Amino acid sequence: MFRTTAQVISAEQNYAANSPGVVMVQTVFSATVFVNKVVMNEARFQVLVDSVKRLDTTGTMLSPEEKLDIVVRALYNHPFRFFSATTEYYRQSHRIISSGTGFFITGDGYLVTNAHIIDRDSAYIRRRFILSTYQEVTERNIRSLELSWAMTLTDQQRNLLNNAYSVIYSQVSSMILFDLKRNIHIEFRTGSGASRAITRLPARVIQKGSPMPGKDVAILKVDNVKEMPTLPISPEPARIGEQVLVYGYPEPVTSNAFLAKETTSEPTLTGGIISAIKRSVGGWPVIQMDAVIAHGSSGSPVCNNRGEVIGLATFGTLEQATGMLANSYNFSIPSSVIKEYLDSAAVRAAVSAATQAWHQGLDLYYKSFYGKALNKFKAVQELNPGYPELQEYLAACNSRIVDGAEPEPFRKKSVFRIMALLLVLGGTFIFYRSQRKRPARTKS
Repeated sequence: MFRTTAQVISAEQNYAANSPGVVMVQTVFSATVFVNKVVMNEARFQVLVDSVKRLDTTGTMLSPEEKLDIVVRALYNHPFRFFSATTEYYRQSHRIISSGTGFFITGDGYLVTNAHIIDRDSAYIRRRFILSTYQEVTERNIRSLELSWAMTLTDQQRNLLNNAYSVIYSQVSSMILFDLKRNIHIEFRTGSGASRAITRLPARVIQKGSPMPGKDVAILKVDNVKEMPTLPISPEPARIGEQVLVYGYPEPVTSNAFLAKETTSEPTLTGGIISAIKRSVGGWPVIQMDAVIAHGSSGSPVCNNRGEVIGLATFGTLEQATGMLANSYNFSIPSSVIKEYLDSAAVRAAVSAATQAWHQGLDLYYKSFYGKALNKFKAVQELNPGYPELQEYLAACNSRIVDGAEPEPFRKKSVFRIMALLLVLGGTFIFYRSQRKRPARTKS
């Protein structure tokens, strides 16, 4: 069984125990997009260019870059004067991705995440498609202008033109979405060392709430899997002041250009304490914590120092002055709400046999009983050969056993001590007995 005494474990052991069961959840929305082609009024544009030329007939007052800036700002400020939509359309296939975190709660593939990762509202989807499509169309137009003007734009000029075209297309053009589809899949680690890999599998929705201010919980199912790494859900409520660890895939890390792609599949661990237990506008409890989370951390398991899930990281707090996420004021949905959805879906959260053996092996390993830990890790290997980080712990156990790092078992020590004590007592008894049997000496 999994740690029946629910003992406190180190952050290192907590990560080793729970990170294998954490997954990246991605929802891909795809559609065919039709966008009105926008054309420039060449006559008016030429008048604009001629007027800029007349500002500096000698060519000594304004540089070519400065003249271009004037032209771009005029396009930006008066889009309807220089541009108009046509009856023709660009036809493009587009997709947008909503990413977050989730975690397995059963060995046969049930997992928990946030509803808002898989269930975006139509306004959000349309806005993302508009931004994505207009950005692509804008880039195409900027490249066309560079060719027609026979010059390479500076980054500042490209930004100005990008802003100008964003205004132009958002006000002049229209967009139609066709054949919108949604596909959900998860990514998780398998194997370790040289055999490390990333597995990607489709997932389906079993039960879901609604994004905040609703109960932002979703239960997903991955088919045709068994003995997956799982996280245990705490039977106890969260307590103010309790230490917490959050596992997730924050977007600033997964999109960092300086990090190797394969390392982004490893969950990021952040820690903190529970600052308060608040109530949502819907009347149900939410956990306030100072552990750092970011976009992409939605759906992350929030664990206590016994390795049990006490919450589901869901939303942060926006700074009023900047509109950015405020550090250290983040909220998670408590495990009691998660259990509501599990009960509604008739799903019973249970630690898989592979994870039970994994936890037992880790307990023994961190107590330096490497031989016994090795046997547990071999049991994990039989149940799930691709269990993340398993090979590292098998190798570490073998190495420490060879180096003689494992302490003698208590029973073995006790037997040797008792035998030594018996030998001493036996020797003492024989000595005194022999002394008593010796005849007494008489004086001559």
